[in-house]
Amino acid sequence: MGITRRSLLLGGAAAVGLPGALAGCSIADDGSGSGGSGGSGSALTMRIWDQTLQPAVQKSIDGFKAANSGVDVRVELVPWASYFDRLPADVAGGTLPDVLWTNSSNFGTYVDAGTFVDVGAELGEATSGWQSSVVEQYTRSGTLWGVPQLSDAIGLFYNRDLTTAAGVDPATLAWGGTMDTFLPAAQALTVTGGARTQYGFNAAYDLQAIYYNFVGSNGGQWQGEGDRYVFADDERSVEAIQYVVDLINRYRVAPSAADTNTNTDFSRDQFTQGNMALFQSGTYNLKNVADGAQFDWALAPGLTGPAGRVLVTNGIVAVGNAKSSRLDETKELLRWLGTEEGANPIGAEGAAFPAVTAAQQGFLDYWKGQGVDVQPFLDAAAAEKTMGAPRGPKAQIGSTAAEPALQEVFAGRLPVAEGLKQAQDAANAAIEA
Repeated sequence: MGITRRSLLLGGAAAVGLPGALAGCSIADDGSGSGGSGGSGSALTMRIWDQTLQPAVQKSIDGFKAANSGVDVRVELVPWASYFDRLPADVAGGTLPDVLWTNSSNFGTYVDAGTFVDVGAELGEATSGWQSSVVEQYTRSGTLWGVPQLSDAIGLFYNRDLTTAAGVDPATLAWGGTMDTFLPAAQALTVTGGARTQYGFNAAYDLQAIYYNFVGSNGGQWQGEGDRYVFADDERSVEAIQYVVDLINRYRVAPSAADTNTNTDFSRDQFTQGNMALFQSGTYNLKNVADGAQFDWALAPGLTGPAGRVLVTNGIVAVGNAKSSRLDETKELLRWLGTEEGANPIGAEGAAFPAVTAAQQGFLDYWKGQGVDVQPFLDAAAAEKTMGAPRGPKAQIGSTAAEPALQEVFAGRLPVAEGLKQAQDAANAAIEA
């Protein structure tokens, strides 16, 4: 399924990165693969995968060490390509770091095996200061298993020059039904047949930025009871996917699936090069756009649908090794990471949106200083109605099984209803195997 650059709703071979983020890099400074104090290390170890955020994480850790004299902590950087491949060996070999990041599709199995600290039991009093959607995302079996660190929210980037010339107000766009204002706008913003192609919108096989939001804003479901996939049986989900596929293959207001099915950066690059008017994406692309776009751009709220504005929220948490040889210090580090002081460095330079709510103002202030109003992201993160990220301990397995049929649907080579049924059957068979 579609994958974000930093949050990575679902892992897989198609993972791509921000400039410098998730890139191949050595572990620690010398490329060695030493584990945390769950093994024999003399310092607590915190493992992350994002090179761009490493300086911010290090600043937080430096603050923790200053407040806890005598406690040493090492930040360990492991590339995304091998990050989750290492976990089974680390668990089996007793070399799991004391604290590590995880995403939603790679934590359920370990929770069920008793690998992680029960954050709800240990730090329950702190949860009121954490973004509720991330708390809900990482609550399993009635308790919370991670300290929220990063959060992604969805908004609509737009090229102000192009939308103004076409008379389009991006803040008012709604899709579907008899009052569809989005499709006419996307058509007005699309230019084909000449020396230059201009796309109206980034409709694509992109879970987090595109099709999950259309499903949610049409009142549809992707998963149901027991984490089973139900999208092919839900007529609202089928209708939403049909709408997105039509944007690509019928109305041609978006790049072809041949360009976007396996390259989730294609649309972003078209937008930053001035060849796309509307680009729905998340906080994970904010710095990319700011660094790459050489034109007047701004943010509007994500698209509204027949069921309202229902957008994807997704988070990353820090989890603790329940078998750490320094468990008390591990819990104190987790507690620190969930405080305003511990989370402030994450948002202070605008590289990521903190999931500790008191630290979100720093993110807002940074981008205000850059002349960018990121309020649409904050509003999306705080919305009552959201589209939850894929869930269940076998979410990655199900997604991988569904992908071939879904890509054929987006390419227009399989009818939507037929392709979704194939994808759903494959996904359910995979998670039940």
